[in-house]
Amino acid sequence: MRARDVVVRLGGRPVVDGVDLDVAAGEVVALVGPNGAGKSTLLAALAGDEPATGTIEIGGRDIRGRKAADLARDRAVLPQRATLSFPFTAGEVVRMGRAPWHGRPESDDDETVVADAMARTGTTAFAHRPLPALSGGEQARVALARVLAQRTRLLLLDEPTAALDLHHQEAVLGAVRSRAGQGDAVVVVLHDLGLAAAYADRVYVLAAGRVRGHGTPAGVFTEDLLSDVYGHDIEVLAHPRTGAPLVLPRRPEAR
Repeated sequence: MRARDVVVRLGGRPVVDGVDLDVAAGEVVALVGPNGAGKSTLLAALAGDEPATGTIEIGGRDIRGRKAADLARDRAVLPQRATLSFPFTAGEVVRMGRAPWHGRPESDDDETVVADAMARTGTTAFAHRPLPALSGGEQARVALARVLAQRTRLLLLDEPTAALDLHHQEAVLGAVRSRAGQGDAVVVVLHDLGLAAAYADRVYVLAAGRVRGHGTPAGVFTEDLLSDVYGHDIEVLAHPRTGAPLVLPRRPEAR
């Protein structure tokens, strides 16, 4: 994906303002920043779901003017929130990810692809349960399984770990990292800077709709930048074993 000078205006105000972004095959790129920074709006614009000016290309093709089904074979989107009006089972929801391939040779692999996506997200055990009967975290994993089942070369994920416990956060991002290892490109919105540091190849730090820094987590996650962007005193330490940045709010010493 290649994006240049992306601007999104809501109510006449730019909530994404002149963003340039690149993500290559085999790469995980994280979008981070405080609430209201424009991360989710930017992701929606990259997906073609939010009107924007500028240039956005997937595989060298401009996304504007493309039919929805055609675009859905190039990119899969996990929104921050999704609701279903009918009590579909978890398995049925995941199978919806195969819809763009209906009537094409790729549809011959539907059952295998769906089973693999559910195995990777730990959702196989409740494939036959209605989605509304699942916990919030279980529903979030089913939604991710649907995206993985779509089998596109670009994944756009908005806070896939928000409703998950520690174990499932690691499992989900491990599955995302695995897809990148197979040659897919991933753009993911994350609030947890530790997860971004551990799993992203590069990060974009956003604030007030603008990119304040981008590069490797080790290069971008500095105390000065993060303290300024988040409006809170932050310290960055190196993990004693991996060397990855550990980002912590600076707190008063315990009494």
